[in-house]
Amino acid sequence: MDILLVVSAFNSLSQRVYTELSDRGHRVDVVLATHGDAPVRASVRERRPELIIAPMLRTALPEDVWREHTCLVVHPGPPGDRGPSALDWAIAEQAPRWGVTVLQAEAAMDAGDIWAAEPFTVAPVGKSDLYRNEVSDAAVTAVLLAVGRYTAGGYRPRPQVHTPETPLHIVRRDFFRQERRRINWSNDSTETVLGKLRGADSQPGVLDELMGREVFLHGGHPEDRLRGRPGELLATRAGAVCRATRDGAVWIPELRPRKDSGDPAPFRRPAASVLASFAEPHQLDLADSAVPFELPAHRRTWTDIRYRQRGEVGFLSISFPGGAMNTDQCRRLLTAYEHARARPTSVLVLGSDRDFFSNGIHLNVIEAAADPAEESWRNLNAMDDLVEAVLRTTDRLVVAALAGNAAAGGAMLALAADQVWCRKGAVLNPHYRRMGMYGSEFWTYTLPRRAGADTARRLTQEALPLSATSAARLNLVDRLLTTAPGEFATGVERLATALAAAGDLRHRIATKAAAHRTAEEVRPLAVYRREELARMHAVFFDPEAPYHALRSAFVRKKPTASLHPLAPPAGAVG
Repeated sequence: MDILLVVSAFNSLSQRVYTELSDRGHRVDVVLATHGDAPVRASVRERRPELIIAPMLRTALPEDVWREHTCLVVHPGPPGDRGPSALDWAIAEQAPRWGVTVLQAEAAMDAGDIWAAEPFTVAPVGKSDLYRNEVSDAAVTAVLLAVGRYTAGGYRPRPQVHTPETPLHIVRRDFFRQERRRINWSNDSTETVLGKLRGADSQPGVLDELMGREVFLHGGHPEDRLRGRPGELLATRAGAVCRATRDGAVWIPELRPRKDSGDPAPFRRPAASVLASFAEPHQLDLADSAVPFELPAHRRTWTDIRYRQRGEVGFLSISFPGGAMNTDQCRRLLTAYEHARARPTSVLVLGSDRDFFSNGIHLNVIEAAADPAEESWRNLNAMDDLVEAVLRTTDRLVVAALAGNAAAGGAMLALAADQVWCRKGAVLNPHYRRMGMYGSEFWTYTLPRRAGADTARRLTQEALPLSATSAARLNLVDRLLTTAPGEFATGVERLATALAAAGDLRHRIATKAAAHRTAEEVRPLAVYRREELARMHAVFFDPEAPYHALRSAFVRKKPTASLHPLAPPAGAVG
C-alpha cells in the first residue's frame, strides 16, 4: 500500500514503524506536522495515500483529513486510556503492565475505534528507554496487525466504549505537570526520587534548583555509599553529579537550563559542565568519585563504562545518555578498551545491555562549546582514535552488541568490529548526510568492505533508516537476536561464550590478523583516516557550511529549511 506517516518528529518510534512497513513492501512517505495543518493537507493531496498512520503525534490531525481518509493513531496506553501523558502516568503509578493501542482518529483525542492493541511489561528503566524498547516493540506489533486487518478488508474496529458485552475501563488522565514531578529532597526517599527522575529522564526532565538556578534534571541512578544532607551535591563522576537524598543518594547524568533563563545553551548536556557554567571554578568544589572499570557486581552505583570478564570473554558495557559520545567519553572508553585488551580473553564484546549502542559525536556538547568547530574536531578525532583501536585489534575477535539504535559514527564504531550482533528491534542510520557531514570513523573502509561500494554509496546518499533485518540483509549485521529488550544481554553472553569455545576460533583470529596485514599493504588505515578528516575539517571550519545551522537546529529542536524528514539538507556534503 501507499502509506503516509504523519509525525511530530521523525523519532525512534517513527523510524521503527517506517522501516518495518518498508520491509514488508509498503511504499511509505513521511510528513512533519510541525508547521500547522497545511503541510499535512498538502501531502495527503499530493500523495493520495491509501492509509495514514500517526506513530508519534503531539497535535490533532486536521478534521477534513481524518473524515475523508482512514487515519490510525498510535497511543502509548492500553485500550480505554486517554490523555497526553500515558507513559508518565504508567511510571508514576508503578503499573506492572501497560499497552499500546492503535485507534482510528476522530474528534475526541484517543477515543477512536480500536484497530489493534498490544500489552507489554513495564521494565524498571527510564521513560525514554522504555519508549524506545518495550513500547516500540508493542507499537510495531499493533501497527502491523492493524495494517494487516485494513489490507484484508472486512475488519470492524472495536468501539472504545464500555458495554456489558465488551467491558472496557475508560480512564481520562490530564497532562502530567511539573508540580507532580517536583522532588522534596528532605522528605522523598531515594526510590521516590529515582521514580520521579526516571519518569522524565529524556523529556521533559524534573524542574529543580541548583546553585540558585532553575534547571531540569535528566536521568537518575542510585548510589550505595556517598551520603550527605538531603539535596546536597556530593561528588562528580564522568560528567554526572551525585546528590544526597533523605536516605541515600542519586546520580544525575544531565541537566538542562530553562529556555527562558537567558542561558545561551538551554539544552541537555553533562550535569557537571552545566553547573560549571553557572559558577566560578572555586564555587563548584566537588570531589571526583571515580570508580574502576571492573566494579563488583554488588555495587549499586552509576558509571557509564563497565568491564567484566567471564572465562575467555570480556564484556565492555557502555551506557551513554542519548547514545551520544563527547570527547571525554570517547577518550575514557578508549582507555577502558585498552584495559580490556590487556586482559587474557579471546573474545571481546563491546555494547550496551539495553537501549542505545552509540549515535556518534555529542552535538549538544559541541553546540555549547566556546568554539564549536574546534570541539567538533576534538570530538571526531577522539571517536576516530576509538574506532581505529577496534580495527587494529588482531589478537582476538571483537563483537559489537547492539541492544538498541546506532547512528552515524556510532554505527561505524559497530562496523569496525569483526561481528555485529543486533537486537531485532534496533534501527540503524549508517550515514551522516542529514547533519551536513561527509563523515569519518573509517566509514569509507568499513561500509564498502561489508556492503559493497555501490550499496555504501546508496546508504550514505539516501540517508534513510534501516531496520536490523534490512541491515542483516545488507551484511551490516551478522546475527539477529529476537529477544525482549531485557533479555538481550543474556543472549549475547550465551553466544559469546559459545564463540569463545568454538574449535576454529584460533584459526579465525589468525585469518583476521593476516587479512589486516594484507589490507594495510594495499591501502593503510591511516590513508582512509587522513582523507576523511580532510573533508571533515573543511566542513567544521567553514562557518557557512550547512553543518553548523543543522547542528544548532537539531540541538535546539528547531525546524530546518526542509519540511520533509526524509529529504537531505540542501548543500549537504557526502
